[in-house]
Amino acid sequence: MNVLIVYAHPEPLSLNGALKDFAVQRLQAAGHVVQVSDLYAMEWNAVLGAAEIPERVHHRADILREQEKLLWADKVIFQFPLWWFSMPAIMKGWVERVYTYGFGYGVGEHSDVRWGDRYGEGTLAGKRAMLVVTAGGWQSHYGPRGINGAVDDLLFPIHHGILYYPGMEVLPPFLVYRTGCMDQQRFATICEELGQRLDTLAATPPIPFRRQNYGDYDIPAMTLKSELSPGVVGFKAHLQTDR
Repeated sequence: MNVLIVYAHPEPLSLNGALKDFAVQRLQAAGHVVQVSDLYAMEWNAVLGAAEIPERVHHRADILREQEKLLWADKVIFQFPLWWFSMPAIMKGWVERVYTYGFGYGVGEHSDVRWGDRYGEGTLAGKRAMLVVTAGGWQSHYGPRGINGAVDDLLFPIHHGILYYPGMEVLPPFLVYRTGCMDQQRFATICEELGQRLDTLAATPPIPFRRQNYGDYDIPAMTLKSELSPGVVGFKAHLQTDR
């Protein structure tokens, strides 16, 4: 299995750095081939340039290398600390620059019966993705009634919009809370739990997002059909819980 880890943390000796190193070692020990895009170490340019917009398509070598890694990978892990309720800016910039027109979006037929190959289809269909996310707050802070908002809602734009949109199956995230309270025993426990998730990347059931072109949505309005999940609105409406 080919695994790409897209990683964003500026400090190699951080908890994130240690977890990334553990993940590489665990995957390689299981016989998998691993590549790491360490965005800070690469000094990744996170700014989308005028020459890279669709009307002036000119894919730079750094973009093509990352696209080749995505095409090569069977599984993709995005690892980052939750900063200001999202991924670090450098990773968001990686997405904006690597997901070019015709690769990450703008793929397939756009008509009154089909609105492109996206949300379950697309360039990255057949691949699996998982987030590894650390947060300083307590797990309860990110619970259904937590002050920070439910973690599934916070991660929905990443899960559904960045990973599922171009076709990848999305696995439940691996989350580490209270990162400021870490000792050797807790770190060992977290590594064991992460190791189990890495061992089962191919078998873990994905988040059951609805597929766009399989009858659940009215096209071209792109709204969920009224008979599906009646009374449910927001992010939860796009989960296949009624089948």
